[in-house]
Amino acid sequence: MNDGTRFAVFVGIVLGLWTGMHLFLLWRLWELPLMAGAGIRRWALLLAAVGWLSYPLGRLLVHSRSFPWAPAVELAGAIWMGVLFFAVVALLVVDLPTGFGRLLPAWSIHLRLAAVALALFLSAAALVQGLRAPCVRELELPLPGLPRERDGLVLVHLSDLHLGSLLGRRWLAERMRQVDSLRPDLLVITGDVLDGDLTAVEPLLPLLRQLHAPLGVWAVTGNHEFYAGLERSVALLKRAGFHVLRDQWEEAAPGLILAGVDDLTARRQFGLPDHPLEGAFKGRPQGATLFLCHSPLQVQRASELGAGLMLSGHTHAGQIWPFGYLVRLSYPYLAGSFRVGGMELVVSRGTGTWGPRMRLFHRSEILRITLRAA
Repeated sequence: MNDGTRFAVFVGIVLGLWTGMHLFLLWRLWELPLMAGAGIRRWALLLAAVGWLSYPLGRLLVHSRSFPWAPAVELAGAIWMGVLFFAVVALLVVDLPTGFGRLLPAWSIHLRLAAVALALFLSAAALVQGLRAPCVRELELPLPGLPRERDGLVLVHLSDLHLGSLLGRRWLAERMRQVDSLRPDLLVITGDVLDGDLTAVEPLLPLLRQLHAPLGVWAVTGNHEFYAGLERSVALLKRAGFHVLRDQWEEAAPGLILAGVDDLTARRQFGLPDHPLEGAFKGRPQGATLFLCHSPLQVQRASELGAGLMLSGHTHAGQIWPFGYLVRLSYPYLAGSFRVGGMELVVSRGTGTWGPRMRLFHRSEILRITLRAA
């Protein structure tokens, strides 16, 4: 299957799910008292059609750059995506135990009304949480092999910025002020710097070039760099002044090795070989090894190859509860810190958001990690 066919299949699946969610919502609301009357139902059909069009149309308008209000349309569509998700989940929670109203017909309407009210409440809470600035989470971790003179080195970890039409100049400037206040010795970014539209990120290059740390700014690609065009995305990251690690290692300082690979999730999606770790670790000198990998995959192998600390992102910790339960099926290390063999794995919840500017229960985050000589 070539890239064009694979992409067409992916788009078809996404649009099928998107359409199915809208049809399910209409079906479960159709017989509620608030939907009584032909006029109300016509409006419901119209609003459902507008909702279905909102996000795809917003993305198309943003890419075409022919409509000045395109980012607003995309933002509205993204928020509707989150509201729709909460509504479908809440309705399923009350419908599945009651056999979609057949087991408790007298309670069915009341339960569905309660589910709609709960979905609206959760949507509002998630929107407030998603619009808040990322919190700073501080960790202190031993790194085997770290030279004594590097004890106390401060590493700042960003991931999943998703820069583009929704997270733009003002948001990035605020994040840079946060990073500067943390006074990093080393700054690492584990993929998805951009959301998918290179032309929306290129004007941000002067700002991105201001990111700095004494031992450099290091990055690896994420799946969204693949979607935007891998080579063009890497060129943009290099123009921003980042050291991009692509299935290779580099020495950031004597005794401190950084290894990194192109995203493992995207490699699978594009049918590329997904066992690049051996090459990334091969021939490195003695010292502490810090491994950057966008997706928290092949974790045990990274530990076996000698990584002392692995930093990842990609999962967003599910971003919108309870979506995390589905994400965990593919990525068991959803978010947080884990001990795997002799290696510490840290998976970021992400600094930005993808799609809806929403998060439920857990804010976006920036990690400030103090490394200790083991």
